[in-house]
Amino acid sequence: MEAMVNNIRVEKAATSKIHDVDFDNLAFGSTYTDHMLVSDFVNGEWKEPKIVPYGPISLEPSAKIFHYGQSIFEGMKAYKDVEGGVWLFRPMENCKRLNKSAERLTIPELPESYFMDGLMALLQLEKDWVPKNPGSSLYIRPFMFASGSGFHASPADEYKFIIALAPSGAYFSGKVKVLIEEKYSRAANGGVGYAKAGGNYAGQFYPTQLAAEKGYQQVIWTDDNNHEFIEEAGAMNVFVRINDTLITAPTSDRILDGITRKSILDIAEDENIATEVRKISVHEVVEAAKNGTLKEMFGAGTAAVVSPIAGFGYKGMDYDLPVLAESYAEKLKKRITDIQYNRAEDKFGWRHQVV
Repeated sequence: MEAMVNNIRVEKAATSKIHDVDFDNLAFGSTYTDHMLVSDFVNGEWKEPKIVPYGPISLEPSAKIFHYGQSIFEGMKAYKDVEGGVWLFRPMENCKRLNKSAERLTIPELPESYFMDGLMALLQLEKDWVPKNPGSSLYIRPFMFASGSGFHASPADEYKFIIALAPSGAYFSGKVKVLIEEKYSRAANGGVGYAKAGGNYAGQFYPTQLAAEKGYQQVIWTDDNNHEFIEEAGAMNVFVRINDTLITAPTSDRILDGITRKSILDIAEDENIATEVRKISVHEVVEAAKNGTLKEMFGAGTAAVVSPIAGFGYKGMDYDLPVLAESYAEKLKKRITDIQYNRAEDKFGWRHQVV
């Protein structure tokens, strides 16, 4: 059965899976809604997106995604307030970053209207899939990849853009212990670290596995040259609080321009929290841990918003961070989530209503 939602053609699923879902016990990103948005790049242009039943994708074995890794993605969420309204958080930033990643991987940029209109239509169709439970949300995964075929090492001539949705429970990461990386690098100058390229994450898995074998939950990535400066925490941006100043690394070829990161910086300014965007050396962090001026470290990203760090390991030594009654991490997370769930004023204009 076909219909139209916001001028987007919809092929409706014959039956819905929603009644089989236990919304009180949702894992993160492993249950999927009835529909997905699809657009194909063929003959030199992106075709108008359409909504189809969620299901497998058929590709040739020679599709270039399998051979040369032209694949990018975004991570977003839709939130439901107590009155049933559905909201997005800074969605145009995701759209812009997707196209920034596309440019770096020689993938044709997607028209902003296809992204936003398609996303809005998909969410309006699937609004009942947005969980109501506190802390839960509908995870949104837009992604693009090379679907054109050929073994020649060159950009593909066809691509596919998809948005898939996954209702997810509250992301309780708890405090984690991290290992400051001394050998492996996440990204390099002139590379694709600033893009949300699938290969960036594939390359992280092995060093993270090695860290896990030593009892750590995540890796703090350092620069590719001398491993002298702290850059990211796992798949998140990282913040360090020394005394009462919050410090994070500047974005670069190596560091993702995180939407949560930039939101934290704006909210910190609004809260009169001193911030610095600068390089921060491992030596500075270790010395601050030794002399007691290191108050907090936390990761920042879409999934957990803020992920506090309980301690870190470096050169065979472990350093514990203090337990604070009123942490910046908790204050900043509350400010962001109150905006996302429509519980507080949005003086920044970040909230975007779906229904």
